[in-house]
Amino acid sequence: MSALKSIVISAAGSGSRLSFGHTKALLKIAGKPIIIHHLEQLKKFDDVRIVVGYDAENVIKTVLEYRRNVTFVFNHRYQTTNTLHSLYLGTRFARRYVVSIDGDLLIKPRDLQKFLKEKDEAMGLIKTYSDEPVCVYTKKRGKDTIITEFTRKRLEYEWTGLLQVKSERIINTGTYVYHVVQNALPFKAAFVDCREVDTPDDYQRAVEWGLKVFKK
Repeated sequence: MSALKSIVISAAGSGSRLSFGHTKALLKIAGKPIIIHHLEQLKKFDDVRIVVGYDAENVIKTVLEYRRNVTFVFNHRYQTTNTLHSLYLGTRFARRYVVSIDGDLLIKPRDLQKFLKEKDEAMGLIKTYSDEPVCVYTKKRGKDTIITEFTRKRLEYEWTGLLQVKSERIINTGTYVYHVVQNALPFKAAFVDCREVDTPDDYQRAVEWGLKVFKK
């Protein structure tokens, strides 16, 4: 399936709410930067694209010390754009499916591996825990749970940002990624254990979570 997929990791943002002086993809969890945790799970994929902007030099240096066969895509407008624009840039000339992974999202390895085996469009969900979630309406379809609609209303499950989508659906229209995906629903729901880092409190929780998930 890797021949049908391009991986896009969006790591262009500045992480201004953290004030650590570098992009969130370089935050260390369980002794490694988040982006290295991602790359460790992507060894079977030969089309990995990393969208960089803020602190690009350090991101590139860190990645190349681990893996050289990656493509770096520059979002020169990282100060005034968001993940949708980075994903759009990273999706150019992509394969049939794009797997979008946020640079500040740390995912339990077993769950990410399972998600990467999905054969059609899918989105990663988790029990709602964040302060400003993008939640979803779901329903059962046979053995699967499918996502039918996004909402800002607080519901049982929120979207993690993890996404597998047909590459032609990603257009630079709208404010957020879920605005672009909305009209393509329903998608299969894939339940994952993960932690997103937006604030210092998020980071502390992610560190504690990572010590359990990545313990040897």
